[in-house]
Amino acid sequence: MSPTFPQPPTAPSPGVGAAPAPWAAAQGPAPGSGQALSPAQEARLRRLLLVMRRPVSQGLSGAFRSHVRGSGIEFEEVRPYQPGDDVRGIDWNVTARTGEPHVKTYREERQLEVQLLVDVSASMDFGSAEDSKRQKAAELAALLAAACSLSRDALSADLCAAGPPLHVPKGRSSSHWARLHYAVLSHPGGPASGADFAAAAAGLRRHLRRRHAVFAISDFQGLDGGAWEAELGSLAASHDVHLVRLTDRFEQSLPSAGLLRLRDPESGRALEIDSSNPRLRRAWSQRADERRAEFERRAAAFGLPHFSLDTSESSGEVLVGYLRRAARRATGGRA
Repeated sequence: MSPTFPQPPTAPSPGVGAAPAPWAAAQGPAPGSGQALSPAQEARLRRLLLVMRRPVSQGLSGAFRSHVRGSGIEFEEVRPYQPGDDVRGIDWNVTARTGEPHVKTYREERQLEVQLLVDVSASMDFGSAEDSKRQKAAELAALLAAACSLSRDALSADLCAAGPPLHVPKGRSSSHWARLHYAVLSHPGGPASGADFAAAAAGLRRHLRRRHAVFAISDFQGLDGGAWEAELGSLAASHDVHLVRLTDRFEQSLPSAGLLRLRDPESGRALEIDSSNPRLRRAWSQRADERRAEFERRAAAFGLPHFSLDTSESSGEVLVGYLRRAARRATGGRA
């Protein structure tokens, strides 16, 4: 059993008659330093949630609506009768017109459940500009939680570094996004482990009962070994699994800035390089291309859909774009 993350203190609820909404939710406490979110950070996240609430909510519900058919609430199609179909579903008009028995089928609309698997290892703390990869992960988690609260869907998360994952319990309230945002930023982290990431995915496969939309959010660095992609592929047999690869432009393209002292966040190993060396910069970019190709190869081998988010990009715009593409795929291009 994963440890449960304690809920942070919250601000007073909206007044009577006020519609609860994620952008009116209580503030989460402090990222890892123990200090409160700065006014600029708070304003930025609230503005992001306010601007993106409608397209994110629509994209999420459109992409991951239940495909379970039954005597549900939304008409789906008329198709030829098959042995075992309920005769009460026969469409007599179409049957009379074609001379062959046809039945109406329906799509049962059920509440969606979303599960996040978030990498909070040391490499996620890197960022060459305003945001780190961990901050982008926290934004994505908050946006997905906000979308779920708008449609009253439930979202939970497992935060993974070294050792057992930290579990953020399921929630659908208007303050859940703040709780989750805080949890991702405040987790102490540690070295990445492919075995631990794989074990976390295997734990989800054992414990998730009904169908979930699962987002695995990571930079996918330091996860060699452990066969995490095989575990997520097995999870995808029963759930809608999506990989989110977080990147930073510095990791792709080394600037010419003279001597630089670098430290590997996972191992702690430090080295000094001459970034003005063009051969070194080419090798740096080539290695980044190899890492991306390896990630895509491993994802494709198990049929895992994925998208990338750079620390310089808008989390909301990239997420909504992906969800809209996913919705179009789910509906055969009709969304």
